[in-house]
Amino acid sequence: MYYHHSESWGYYTAAAAAAAAARVMADPLERVARLASENAVVIFSLSSCCMCHAVKRLFCGMGVNPTVYELDQDPRGKEIERALMRLLGNSPAVPVVFIGGKLVGSMDSVMASHINGTLVPLLKEAGALWL
Repeated sequence: MYYHHSESWGYYTAAAAAAAAARVMADPLERVARLASENAVVIFSLSSCCMCHAVKRLFCGMGVNPTVYELDQDPRGKEIERALMRLLGNSPAVPVVFIGGKLVGSMDSVMASHINGTLVPLLKEAGALWL
């Protein structure tokens, strides 16, 4: 199947788009980066993790609506969890928070940012918090 956008764009095949998407989805670190950059606040979580619950409640209590990826409900969640562990230097993989596409870190980093007053400016800069 071919789609013709314009002469300057040439022809675009659905198969080529699927192949490009498969390449991005093949590498868990690339998938993490893509998912993290799609929303202002992204949390990688496990639905049964109490620390994940606490960080989600922190953001919701501040009036932030984070995008949450529950890794235990994703068929490729274990791959993403391993990628997050590598990203964090083998520390516990969840929760992991990204703000504005940038890695903030795990629960201890988020709480440290909240306590020292740098979390709110990060959220405002990312467009996740208006006040």
